[in-house]
Amino acid sequence: MLVTCRNCGEKVTVNGLGRKPLPMPVIKVYDTIREKGSIRAAAQELGCSRAYIYKVLKANGGVR
Repeated sequence: MLVTCRNCGEKVTVNGLGRKPLPMPVIKVYDTIREKGSIRAAAQELGCSRAYIYKVLKANGGVR
């Protein structure tokens, strides 16, 4: 992907923007939360953020 620099106007090639998505099934997230007893401990175990866990749960009808 070609991106134009805001400062100098030069075109720069970039391989991708942002982080790669974590393809984690909701059942794995749910089981880890049950096992660990908290969102924080589950996030540490899974190597992701608490916000990611809430996002996965919300997308699958677990958080309102």
